[in-house]
This record gives sequence, C-alpha cells and structure tokens, in this order.
Amino acid sequence: MEEMVELSEESKFEEFELQVNESAKGFLKEAAKWAYFLSILGYIGVGFIVLAAIFAGAIFTTIGHMMPMEQMGMFSSAFGIMMTVVYLLIAALYFFPIYYLNRFASNMKAALRDNNSATLANSFEYLKSHYKFIGILALITLCFYGLIIIFISIAAIATGLR
Repeated sequence: MEEMVELSEESKFEEFELQVNESAKGFLKEAAKWAYFLSILGYIGVGFIVLAAIFAGAIFTTIGHMMPMEQMGMFSSAFGIMMTVVYLLIAALYFFPIYYLNRFASNMKAALRDNNSATLANSFEYLKSHYKFIGILALITLCFYGLIIIFISIAAIATGLR
C-alpha cells in the first residue's frame, strides 16, 4: 500500500509543468538583455587581456634588453614569454563563464520569442554552467588567498625570530 502512495506522489511531480506568466517573461527578457550586454563587455575585456598578453611579452622583453646584464635577471625574455602565457591563461579562464552567459542570453531570447520550453531549459542549463564555473573559480581564489596569507604569516614570524 505504501509503495502505491509513493508511486502516485512521484508521478505527480513528473507531470508537473511550470507555467511562466507574462510578468515572469518580462523579467526573464530583461535579465537576458543584461546578460547579453555583460557578455559583450566580457568578450571585449578578454580581447583587452589578449592584447595585454601580446604587449606585456614585448614590453618585458624590451625592458630586459635595455638593462645592464647584472640587473637583467628578472626582466629577461623568458619573463616576457612567461607573462604572455599567464595573460593568455587568464583570458582563457575568463572566456568560459562569459561564453556561458552569452549562450544563456541568446537561448533565453529565442525561448521567449518562440515560446519554446526546450530552448528555455537549455538557456537555464547555460546559466547553471555560468554560476557553477564562477562558484568554483571563487572557491579556488579564496583558497589561493588563504595560502598566501599563511605563507606571509610564516614569513613574518620567521623574520621576527631573527
């Protein structure tokens, strides 16, 4: 008897369909516009980071060649190449959440225009991916900051003991 009650409750949830009223559609349409705008700004930002990567490598290499040999250590051409790679990695890291945000906005606009539930679900999947990526990135950043604080504290304690 209990199994039958559980089955009927489960089937109720499977049959449940969410209705989006006009007010909610308006909010989603506005959110999609802002998400699209922010994604375009994000793509421009990634472009600037790529340009900075190209110029950072050239600048650090040039500075390295202008310095006398004994001071050249940090500003060698290897450092310029390393800075280029770091900036390109940052650009690649920023690209993915921006891409997910852009796909959310595009699919949401299409879903609302065509009244298509599958496209609406697809747009929410991209939004989930966007927030998941940002959340993981924030967690990694917080851990990195924690490690920096620990290392600085250890260095300060070690310096104070001398």
